[in-house]
Amino acid sequence: MAEGHQAVAFSFAITHEGLDVNFDFEVLRLIARSAVRSWRKRGLRFQTNLKSSFFPGSLRSLVMTEAVFIGAEKSGYDVTCGLTDKLIVHFPKNSVEYRVLCSAILGLAGWAGVIFSLRQLMKLLLRYQGWLYEERGAGRQVSLPTRAWFLAMQPFFRFFQPELYSFQGALPTLPVPALSDTREKYLRSVRPLLDDAQYSRMEKLSLEFVNGIGRKLQRYLYLKRMWSTNYVSDWWEEYVYLRGRSPIMVNSNFYGIDTLFKHPTRNQAARAANIIYEALLFRRAIERSELEPIMVQGTVPLCSWQYERVFNTTRVPGIETDRIVHLNDSTHIAVYCHGKYFKVPLYYKGRLLRPCELEISLQKVIDDESTIQPGEEKLAALTAGDRIPWAKCRQEYFSKGLNKVSLNVIEGAAFVVALDDEDFNFDPDDHTQLDRYGERMLYGNGYDRWFDKSFTLIIGKNGRVGFNAEHSWADAAVLAHMWEFVVAEDVLTPRADAPVMGHLWEYCLFSGETASTGYKEDGHCKGVPECTPPTPIRLKWEMPQACVDKIETSYQVALALLNDVDLRLLAHSAFGKGLMKKCRISPDAFIQMALQLAYYRDANKFSLTYEASMTRLFREGRTETVRPCTIESSQWVKAMIDESISKEERIRLLRLACVQHQRGYQDAMCGKGIDRHLFCLYVVSKYLEVDSPFLKEVLSEPWRLSTSQTPHGQTSKLDLAKHPDCISAGGGFGPVADDGYGVSYIIAGENLIFFHISSKRSSPDTDSNRFAQQITKALSDIKELFGL
Repeated sequence: MAEGHQAVAFSFAITHEGLDVNFDFEVLRLIARSAVRSWRKRGLRFQTNLKSSFFPGSLRSLVMTEAVFIGAEKSGYDVTCGLTDKLIVHFPKNSVEYRVLCSAILGLAGWAGVIFSLRQLMKLLLRYQGWLYEERGAGRQVSLPTRAWFLAMQPFFRFFQPELYSFQGALPTLPVPALSDTREKYLRSVRPLLDDAQYSRMEKLSLEFVNGIGRKLQRYLYLKRMWSTNYVSDWWEEYVYLRGRSPIMVNSNFYGIDTLFKHPTRNQAARAANIIYEALLFRRAIERSELEPIMVQGTVPLCSWQYERVFNTTRVPGIETDRIVHLNDSTHIAVYCHGKYFKVPLYYKGRLLRPCELEISLQKVIDDESTIQPGEEKLAALTAGDRIPWAKCRQEYFSKGLNKVSLNVIEGAAFVVALDDEDFNFDPDDHTQLDRYGERMLYGNGYDRWFDKSFTLIIGKNGRVGFNAEHSWADAAVLAHMWEFVVAEDVLTPRADAPVMGHLWEYCLFSGETASTGYKEDGHCKGVPECTPPTPIRLKWEMPQACVDKIETSYQVALALLNDVDLRLLAHSAFGKGLMKKCRISPDAFIQMALQLAYYRDANKFSLTYEASMTRLFREGRTETVRPCTIESSQWVKAMIDESISKEERIRLLRLACVQHQRGYQDAMCGKGIDRHLFCLYVVSKYLEVDSPFLKEVLSEPWRLSTSQTPHGQTSKLDLAKHPDCISAGGGFGPVADDGYGVSYIIAGENLIFFHISSKRSSPDTDSNRFAQQITKALSDIKELFGL
């Protein structure tokens, strides 16, 4: 093995003739290149941190300021208003050299003062959130404060060219909502779910909490907010994700799938090579902070903290809690193919391999005819089963020797690639093919995705792609951004002789390489290999029968879990965003109301509903819960069921419900949500060993309808108006409750919406196909309501 070869790159022995030292110069050169690469990355990281610390300032502006001050001094002009004369008295003599030095010092001080003032102004402006509550659209009047704020914000991203982390230091911290406000919003949200007696009881419980122990717990949250960057995110990551002991496959991990209307090649190795290459360009853009920060309404930056762990990251199991391990760099990927694992190098002599060269490496993996080692094929089932058995097995069988070396290769990879033996297809007239596509992305066979890795790229035999992502390190929006970047680079294939887009072109300029992405007419990657890429290394394992038995036990747990998943992918093509705009209703609110109506018809009752919103307007923000089941939405649903209610009244109630939903969404984005506040209060109560009946009951309520919208349009590389068929079909996740539904959706265009609906087959109360039919009917009913 290469690992064994490197281990003896340097050796020495003491003989009767003295000290005998042996060197393997080729391996030492590899080590030297690795060291150079590591220091270059450290330098880039230092440069990035420095630039973000002084934004909106730049080295160019500093040089120009110094040139003006020094040039004016040499020309006899005093631009310092006499400060040079006051400063020169502290120097040995009043000479030209010392006066120039004084001017340079004053120029630096002036530049720093202006930048500091601008940063403080930027921090102050980013605290304003009134813009979020303004109604947008034709004929809507924007308030004077919002217009003034908008004009004041323009220079910071129009003239100063912000980078990925430029706004990090200026973002506000997440506020702690008032207890009384949270109580009021919570009671309003559960009113449709409770009868009068239950509601009266909950009112009493909540009031006792607010007037009692709640005040003490609230003071601890205020203290945590003062001391930490974000009072929610670290506890959310620890207690919601890392301390979970149940399988993360289906229960936590999520997936994304390819664009269904663009299929650039059926060559598996070629498609994999281009996708891998483009993902690595995204990593390079993150490392150099060249990725454009996401700006809401083109004006307000979102926190970019989560991008740091997209690559080179894995979740390591523990007995009580898992931990996230992130490496600063990784020069290889781990590939799973035909039941075998390979280490595939990504660089040759310090240069990133081109797609045509990566294709050669991947084809060698596909063509490998070596036999599968005992336990190897289903090894990843350990990451799909319960966490405690995986942690114990890892400690017992993978903490030393050959197994540790091979496991380190997988966990230390930039990401994992799975080359499947199955085709992924889409047929508008046969939903079972798309359902199968989603199932393969969500859980595969239960042993062919490394579920602990930040993400696993999955490439079908016919060249269609997707991914499975671990959830603890980041939220779906970050992976959606990467996926949109990758898909845009891949399906909008430039000519081999044409300038390429965005960061790919910047990369080529930096490295002096000629970029060749896209595919030839025969389906292979464009370009001509300029080197023989390093040979993929087959990973070796030594697993005793006891270890193989533990792998099989985890596989049986995973198998039972995946066999219980009922996944249905719905491509709703009757209408999309275009019709929703004609109704003058927010598209998200439109769909959420349809889901409320569909669920009520399916279950004959209302249920606690979860919709994910983001709090990335704040530093290190992650998510907040929006509760779409409101008093207003329940009134509208009942009106739709009651045939005696007029169409006009139904429309009026629908608009009220949508307005209330939008208000809840806006509050969640502004840090005024309910659930993260209650969650943190509960964590504090557990630390203090204080029992709160109110918090215990709130945190035990099941989310029988868990929903999320897949974001898109996060990169300027993909113009959906010009290329509407290039959008990804989105992704999905497993059901949160045993007797509930998980629904993810993406508004894919003016006339297309994708829904990913999951439930459990073991529940007699749910059926994903039935619920898909109810969603279709609810959407159609709303359309007819407006006579469109």
